[in-house]
Amino acid sequence: MGVEQTASLMALAQAQHGAVAIAQLGDIDVTRRWLDNLVRRGMLQRAAPGVYTVAGATSTWHQRLTVGLLALGEASWASHDAAATLHGFDRARDDAVEFTVERTARGRRMPFTVHTTATVPQIDRVTVDDLRCISATRTVVDLARARIPRVRLEAAIDSAVRQGLSARAASAQRLDDLRGPGRWGARLLDDLLVDSGGHSMLERRFLELVRSAGLPRPRTQAIHQRGGRTFARVDFLFEPFGVVVEVSRRLGHSSPAERARDAQRRNELQDVGRAVYEYTWEDVTRTPAVVERTLTARLHQAGWRR
Repeated sequence: MGVEQTASLMALAQAQHGAVAIAQLGDIDVTRRWLDNLVRRGMLQRAAPGVYTVAGATSTWHQRLTVGLLALGEASWASHDAAATLHGFDRARDDAVEFTVERTARGRRMPFTVHTTATVPQIDRVTVDDLRCISATRTVVDLARARIPRVRLEAAIDSAVRQGLSARAASAQRLDDLRGPGRWGARLLDDLLVDSGGHSMLERRFLELVRSAGLPRPRTQAIHQRGGRTFARVDFLFEPFGVVVEVSRRLGHSSPAERARDAQRRNELQDVGRAVYEYTWEDVTRTPAVVERTLTARLHQAGWRR
């Protein structure tokens, strides 16, 4: 019987990054007495209240998150910087072990960061890498409240949009729902959402430039199709003026194949009536006045009037 219990427990631990909880023993027909026996024999070690890990197993970030979720119970979710990393946000900290629990789940002291909230509605709950996690949109709001540096918050917003995990309108609506009196970070998030919608920091800087110049806001990541085939996704499309703007970090010379693809793509955009222009990182960040002047002239030429 002891061999079978050990095998069951180790199989569960293997499926959970090397972690098991006392609360799970009944599900696998393992007694608390046998778990204690394995602890005494040095096969398991205590990692958090009610949670053990396999001795000698490599301690990984996913294991630490699993330990936290097992210790905190079902009303807990990886959140804040930990959720940002799970969602793959740019500039996220890859070592954060951080959770949110509903206030009714508060209890013993834990060896990791735990935030509390009145409730976590279903809209804010997702599963990432088989771990309970706060949604990308709610994570952006939480990071703003946590006063992370502005550049990191910008990166979180833009990477969530790029991956299709959130949208400018969704973040704005969720912020309104959660705002409440005295919520630090709400005003900053309001400001940053104005220039969101692009997929990178460079695209954000371009949208800031457009807004500051009083130019019409373009569509971001506009898809172009022809004959049922998508042939281009452009960074910015100024409708109804037919002006396409691409922004690029590209340095040096591209390969012949890349130049050929770029030429084909540009030709097809011109075939459907688009005027295509490109600005680099240096243009947007170092000579924004030149970008403003030339873009304004090009939009005027296409029919836009201030």
